[in-house]
Amino acid sequence: MAQFTDEQLQRKIQEGFIVESEADMTETYKKALIGQLTVQGDTELMSAPAYYMAAKDAPSTNTMVSATAIIQDEMGHANIAYRLLQDLGVDTDYLLYDRPPEKFKNPFGFDQPLANWAELVTANALYDRAGITLLSDVHRNTSYGPLKRALVKVGMEENFHLRHGEVWMRRLCEAGGEGRDLVQRAVDWMFPMGVEWFGLPDDRKRHNAQLDFKLKGMTNDELRMTWMKAVVPLCEQLGIRVPAHSNEETGEVDLEYELPIAWDADERVWLLDETITWDEVWDRWRARGPMNEQFVESVRRSRFQVEDLLAA
Repeated sequence: MAQFTDEQLQRKIQEGFIVESEADMTETYKKALIGQLTVQGDTELMSAPAYYMAAKDAPSTNTMVSATAIIQDEMGHANIAYRLLQDLGVDTDYLLYDRPPEKFKNPFGFDQPLANWAELVTANALYDRAGITLLSDVHRNTSYGPLKRALVKVGMEENFHLRHGEVWMRRLCEAGGEGRDLVQRAVDWMFPMGVEWFGLPDDRKRHNAQLDFKLKGMTNDELRMTWMKAVVPLCEQLGIRVPAHSNEETGEVDLEYELPIAWDADERVWLLDETITWDEVWDRWRARGPMNEQFVESVRRSRFQVEDLLAA
């Protein structure tokens, strides 16, 4: 571990210093990096069972192959994050196989079931856009060299996922009928989920170590706006309604509801007129969503089956 203070490391990083190993870190830097990588790994990992559930509704063999390729990519991206955590001395066997499911740190959106092909491709377009927004910022700004290099591969593959989602949303919308209706229903619940994806608003954030140490470059609200400025124009082009609109005067996107809002888990609908507190949002995030345990069990199952076979 480094023999300098947090303030000294922050100054070095602001001057262009790249951290390559624990020998360059303070305890505060390491803790912030582990937190960031855990969220990254858990998010990539839990996207796989969510996407697999909907991939079974693929309309053809070719589309099933595309969906399976995306799932494989996501597992690979998770492996990158967990491998970097191993280098920092984290027990990744515990994280993957012994940690209680409710302790996983993936966004709430990946605790929800994806019911059909339209929901899968809409998730590719909205959720993978969120991933690109976050990770491209990290790639541009991170002071941690191993992560910056690893994200080159991740970024290229996430762009494939995004294109897959946007192309298929367009196809379904242009075909009209049931396909368009399914995309609209998917966006109705996924768009506010995506707005929440970026976490607490800046005025509620208490810990800014990721910014102080340049583990990322943009604040939560800046990331949220970047995502909305890509997603809202796409929906407007497709004729898909969202509770937000592009503001030509400011060049920004204006939400048509006040954050945060209530989520009806039984009906899978957002109550746009029912404003709640961020403490209530935290309670919902901590309680996890309906697929949390099932998705975690699904990624653990194969290892336990192999261990049983080896022991037989």
